[in-house]
Amino acid sequence: MFEEDKRWNWDKRHEEVSVADLEWGENEKGAILDTETGEEGATDFNNNTREEDGADFNNNTAEFNNNKGGENPNNNPNNPPNTDDRRGRRPPVWMEDYETGQGFSEDDVANLVMFAAVDPVHFEDAVRNEKWRKAMDSEIQAIEKNDTWELKELPVGGRTIGVKWVNKTKLNENGEVDKYKARLVAKGYSQQHGIDYTEVFAPVARLDTIRLVIALAAQSQWNIYQLDVKSAFLHGELNEEVFIKQPQGYVHKGSEQKVYKLKKALYGLKQAPRAWYSRIEAHFVKAGFERCHFEHILFTKTAKGGKILIVSLYVDDLIFTKNDESMFVEFKRSMMLEFDMTDLGKMRYFLDIEVIQRAYGIFISQKKNALEVLEKFGMNKCNPVLNQIMYLTATRPDMMFVVSLISRYMSNPTEFHMEAAKRILRYVKGTTDFGVFYRGTGELNVYIDSDYTGDQEDRKSTTGYVFLFSSEAVSWSSKK
Repeated sequence: MFEEDKRWNWDKRHEEVSVADLEWGENEKGAILDTETGEEGATDFNNNTREEDGADFNNNTAEFNNNKGGENPNNNPNNPPNTDDRRGRRPPVWMEDYETGQGFSEDDVANLVMFAAVDPVHFEDAVRNEKWRKAMDSEIQAIEKNDTWELKELPVGGRTIGVKWVNKTKLNENGEVDKYKARLVAKGYSQQHGIDYTEVFAPVARLDTIRLVIALAAQSQWNIYQLDVKSAFLHGELNEEVFIKQPQGYVHKGSEQKVYKLKKALYGLKQAPRAWYSRIEAHFVKAGFERCHFEHILFTKTAKGGKILIVSLYVDDLIFTKNDESMFVEFKRSMMLEFDMTDLGKMRYFLDIEVIQRAYGIFISQKKNALEVLEKFGMNKCNPVLNQIMYLTATRPDMMFVVSLISRYMSNPTEFHMEAAKRILRYVKGTTDFGVFYRGTGELNVYIDSDYTGDQEDRKSTTGYVFLFSSEAVSWSSKK
């Protein structure tokens, strides 16, 4: 509608301009939209186009215009629709980074379909699949077996915390499906300090400690074993009153208004890691272990005759080594009785670190992790040239300096820094099998150095150190 107090701009087009991005066949001519003027017209696609073709095109255009507002000529039986499919289409610019599936084999499509739907986000999607229903049933059974909660009325003034299902496909060191895990997680972000929780800190193992245990086992020719605690956080005992809603799919009929009061921790609670650590620490102390004063997740137990058992804990994963078989058997038995454990045998894959144990030494690497990083950044087909990224330095001291250097620019990277990162990834591509091999006997040696105000911009120094145990690196760092 026109408004009397405003003037209409007759020169301005108020309709959206459409842009068609088409590829034409060799013998096909047509009209395109001029993106600058928005007018429809004939375009000369080939300097050798014959005048007859242009005339035919103009006649067809006129015929189309005469049919506007009337009968569609394609609906006329005397004018059958054009079935020429020679004209190709290019995807629009905003879809250039999408995979359409064109050219994929049936196996590729099957793999894409399998992994695209492997981890459902919503309960409604997961409950339709039998494998995820079994995983959720297993989680509820573990919770009830552990006597984690009790169903009761919400007391006056009490507050509840919501819960949700988190589904995850667990892979082994070869990238193959190991198991399907459904975890009931509390929405801990809604907790309030002083009401639902107090202390939350819990220590975890440092990679330096893990490597030192591996080096010590290799030097003494001991085997390293691994245990996994099923639903570890469910064993942690709570000191606060915490109420949660009944989970989807497992609401008790006739008691829909009731809630669960937690006796023990649930994944997602802010105090869950601390509650679990307090529980397992108390068990180790009761079993005669001594906690290291400088690394609180490292426990040792000694006996007459120089017998020793070393245990390192990382949340719900335990690795341990020993020089006495009887201590080994007793430790496994006591852990199995106290917690629901999975015996993983010899240590093979721990914190994304691949471990190969042999009689002549132990080799650690991160080949699987390196390949995943390369694939994530589209560098899995690059040529080998130079170096790579953060977590890979867990088994790659040769990359420590360059990763530390480029990490200084993560907050505001430029194109120059991206090129440097690609150069690092090219190096990783050519050295995915690199790692650290621990063997033989020796002593602990430390090397440290600094470039003394080597940075010309802020005059700060870059300091590096490496700890060698049996001539192999167990701890290293390079920082500004």
